[in-house]
Amino acid sequence: MKTTYSRTFLTSMVVLLLALLAVGIFLRALLDDYLTDSAYARLQKDARVISTLTAAYSSEDSLNSMEYLMNLDIADQISDADTVICDPDGTIILCADDPLGCAHQGLTVGKDYLNKVISEGSARDIGVIQGLYEDSRYVYATPIRSSDGTVLGIVIVSQSVAASKAVLHKMTDLYIAVSSLVTIVAVMLIGLFVHQQSKPLKKMAQTARAFGHGDLDARVEVNDHYTMEVEELALAFNNMASSLQKSEYQRQEFVANVSHELKTPMTTIGGYIDGILDGTIPPEKSRHYMQIVSDETKRLSRLVRSMLDISQLQSESGIPEEKKLRFDLEETVGQVLITFEQKINAKGVEVEVEMPEHPVFTMANQDYVTQVIYNLLDNAVKFCPAGGTLGVKIREGGSKAYISVYNDGQTIPPEELPLVFDRFHKLDKSRSENRDGWGLGLYIVKTIVCSHGENISVSSRNGRTEFTFTMPIVN
Repeated sequence: MKTTYSRTFLTSMVVLLLALLAVGIFLRALLDDYLTDSAYARLQKDARVISTLTAAYSSEDSLNSMEYLMNLDIADQISDADTVICDPDGTIILCADDPLGCAHQGLTVGKDYLNKVISEGSARDIGVIQGLYEDSRYVYATPIRSSDGTVLGIVIVSQSVAASKAVLHKMTDLYIAVSSLVTIVAVMLIGLFVHQQSKPLKKMAQTARAFGHGDLDARVEVNDHYTMEVEELALAFNNMASSLQKSEYQRQEFVANVSHELKTPMTTIGGYIDGILDGTIPPEKSRHYMQIVSDETKRLSRLVRSMLDISQLQSESGIPEEKKLRFDLEETVGQVLITFEQKINAKGVEVEVEMPEHPVFTMANQDYVTQVIYNLLDNAVKFCPAGGTLGVKIREGGSKAYISVYNDGQTIPPEELPLVFDRFHKLDKSRSENRDGWGLGLYIVKTIVCSHGENISVSSRNGRTEFTFTMPIVN
């Protein structure tokens, strides 16, 4: 399996080598064209100079004069090219290599080539000039014309291609040497760069493995030298790890709390049943203890039902719109309040109700909202002292309805307020009091309210505790 290091390194090197190869081919072709054009430009210039010189001496019938031959030799040496002069029939009459008597004299240029040069005014070719030179050459030919336009012959100037190719080969060798040096340096720099880039990924992999093996405190160290993307990945991993760690701690706490809550009623049920079966409990008291077993069984049933409600709410990730309907909050609060009439009268609690004179409609799941109000009122009645006061208040604010449930009684310590909505949280840590409660009521309340996209808050001071949650107002 390829690592990030090897994959990135090989990809970078392939791209670099392809780039160097493409640049080399382009430069070689460009240089070859430049050398060829330069060679023809020089040959053209030399051919025209010699053509003009020859035409001038031909008008004086001085082509065999020593002055002309010396000028022709000097022009040939300056140009570093080879020159032959042909008469109108194409026969070579002079050769710059040896103006006094060259072996090329007397040779004849083909009629087609001669006519081409004369008709087109010049000819530019590359190749081997049969009978004159054995190597490949750049060839440029131009006609010799007198002042009246008569063709006196042609001048053929040539230069070996090997000279230009030698320059091209030297430039190619130089480019290869420089490219090799660049490649070596690039290998070291790219290797170092890729290593630095893959290093944090390796650390993340190691941290992930450690986290997967149970080290929930494992985190990726965030370095200022990381790139923005790697830093974002490291922070995202750490946030995920923190969330998973918190979830694991909550799971462990949940299991411990459930185990603790189930242990007492199960022990009670098992003890009383065993006592009845083995005769420890006399028959005349069996009914009393069977009633206790029944009450404990119902309490277990309520716990299971509450846990199922929580699971359903959390799995839905919000209340679907098809499960919402328009209803009057005031009417719902009134119906729930009536169900607590006996408990309220039994404790002599005074009830305060403050609501608008007109209906307050909301769009929500009525059953869930009813459960929220029920749980809050149940807590208020439970913790309100005999002869105390509890109340329900609905007020409007913008597009929200604020529903408050409050009661007199002992205030909640400030350090406990952030925890009242946690699962299985009770103010009495020993759980010796309030045996009817499981610490799930307020957790269910918050889960329902948050599932509607709303908020709930609690305040407790000066002997009064108040819970307030919001719901949207609709016309």
